[in-house]
Amino acid sequence: MKEFELINRYFKGRGISRRDVNLGIGDDCALVTVPQNCQLAVTTDTLVEGVHFFEDISPRALGHRALAVNLSDLAAMGAEPTWVSVALTLPTIDSQWIAEFTEGMHEIAEYFNVQIIGGDTTQGPLTITICAKGTVPEGKALRRSGAKVGDWIYVTGPLGDAGLAIEARKQGIKIDPTHLEYLNNRFDYPTPRVAAGQVIRGLATSAIDVSDGLLADLTHILEMSQVNAEINVESIPTSEAMKASLDFNKQLPFILSYGDDYELIFTVPDNNKGMLDLKLSQYGVDITCIGQIKSGNGKIELLQNGEMFNFEQQGFEHFTKEQV
Repeated sequence: MKEFELINRYFKGRGISRRDVNLGIGDDCALVTVPQNCQLAVTTDTLVEGVHFFEDISPRALGHRALAVNLSDLAAMGAEPTWVSVALTLPTIDSQWIAEFTEGMHEIAEYFNVQIIGGDTTQGPLTITICAKGTVPEGKALRRSGAKVGDWIYVTGPLGDAGLAIEARKQGIKIDPTHLEYLNNRFDYPTPRVAAGQVIRGLATSAIDVSDGLLADLTHILEMSQVNAEINVESIPTSEAMKASLDFNKQLPFILSYGDDYELIFTVPDNNKGMLDLKLSQYGVDITCIGQIKSGNGKIELLQNGEMFNFEQQGFEHFTKEQV
């Protein structure tokens, strides 16, 4: 199968067709119309076999995951996902693998009303690069630099599940099969918090998604906002699978340092808390307050049962030997 046959069979004419796409797959460039009074949000992410995913991940899960992690970046900016471009590097052309991979990608794209408008294919080590685009009302995008002293810190869902799934596989941690299935799904099929990102737009002062770990990602907000944070570790939400698998102290590295959960961390001033609860309840989005912004210059203070304790900060680092 040649490149253009692959594109025509698995990408062109598949999925939804948005009215704002003037020209999609098949020409030198795609043409889209950005809504009036909106800004274009653009994010690019690359997944490399053996670094960001296991070699035996199902193709369908990989297709889902590759797109989901990009949509999560758009969610963290409060943007509405609209269009994506896909650059796919394959060792060989395996029709069955490609069919399942694109099925996973088209499923999540259709769910979030996103159109695949172009990209590239080439031969080499398995690598997926996606450039996702979205729109956000002009001047309303959520950023990392807006947190203020007194703001409350929230997270949209349980943390640590993806990290536990990774280490269960690497270290052979014994976990009940039902819980292990849940944990693996959290890693393979992450859920970008797109609706939550749009709901908190206008209420939150800053936001970021948890891709590299709570401490690492929250530090990005603190450094760009020039503030500190006080986090109550017992308030951080965890899943039933996490609670059933590890005691609290053993949970902490996963909750604090591991990424790949793709929940949102965001800050909200006190006078917006009531409206936040009201709006999110209408969408069925659960959030948890885990701390508060304090004065400072980018540091995190961890409290357990009201007492400060030290924890060596970690997080995913690119260009290291540490891999999945």
